[in-house]
This record gives sequence, C-alpha cells and structure tokens, in this order.
Amino acid sequence: MKTVIFAAAAAAAVAVSAPAFAQEAASFTGPRAGVTMGYDKFDGEDGFSYGVTAGYDLALAPRVTFGPEVSFGDTTTGEGGVEISRDLAASVRLGYIVTPQILAFAKVGYADTRVDVGGAGFAVEGVRYGGGLEFAARPNIYISAEYQRTEYEANFGGRDAGVVGIGFRF
Repeated sequence: MKTVIFAAAAAAAVAVSAPAFAQEAASFTGPRAGVTMGYDKFDGEDGFSYGVTAGYDLALAPRVTFGPEVSFGDTTTGEGGVEISRDLAASVRLGYIVTPQILAFAKVGYADTRVDVGGAGFAVEGVRYGGGLEFAARPNIYISAEYQRTEYEANFGGRDAGVVGIGFRF
C-alpha cells in the first residue's frame, strides 16, 4: 500500500511540476542581447576579448530551442606589429533546456576577423563553432559561459576563446 501511495504522490508531483517547467522554459525564447568578455588565443598569442551579441530563440519542442545569433567583438590579442580587431560573426544556435533555469547550447556559423599588419589591414573569414551554458538568473536576465573555436580559411590558423556574459531577454 505504501508503494501505491508513493507512486501516486510521485505522479501528482510530476503532473503539477510539468506546467511549471513549461512556464519557466519560455524564458529561453524570444529576442536577447548581451555583452561578453573573456580569454582569447589567436595564432599562439593570448589576449582579452570583449563584445556584444544579439539573437532570437524559438521553441522547436518543449525543451529544444533554435535561432540565429550575431556578434561584434574586439580583442587585445596581437604583438610585433600584428593587431587583431573587429570580429563579426553570424551563427545558428541549438539549445536544450536541461533544467528550468539552465540551457545547454551548441552553435556554428560564419566569422570575419580584421587583421592589421604594419598599418595594412585585411579580413580573414572562417567557420566558428562552440557551445556553452546559459543560466536564467531572473526571468529576463541570463548569465552565460561558452567556448568558441574559429577555423580560418587558407590555413591562416585558428582562434580559441572562452567567454562569459550577461544579457537580457525582451
């Protein structure tokens, strides 16, 4: 009899919490904008990266989100007459709501980075991919942490970044 009561209580708890989860999950959809900063390593040189991001997440399933993201950033990476600047990226992001407050995501997209060498600048393009976690600190405020890898064209090299951020959902 205790097993039946326990099973009924567990089923009731799941039934009651499911609508609450769906309500919380909605906080991971819609437009968002934020700022990021963190560690940057480009062609063996370490630096500090910073930037802004904006995106829009749609619910594909009860726990799955998908949407575009754009970012604009800069970095302190560069030495010996070589300066890395203006980093633009456009990606798509696929997320999975792990708990009502945590979204795990992966992203892939296009990156365009400006490199200045001795006063002459040129852009290098590549593929950016990565993943991370987003924590809903409040219904419209999130904190994020992510890893990004960029593979540039023509064997120009690669870039690794570990960034944290804070943002707002509208």
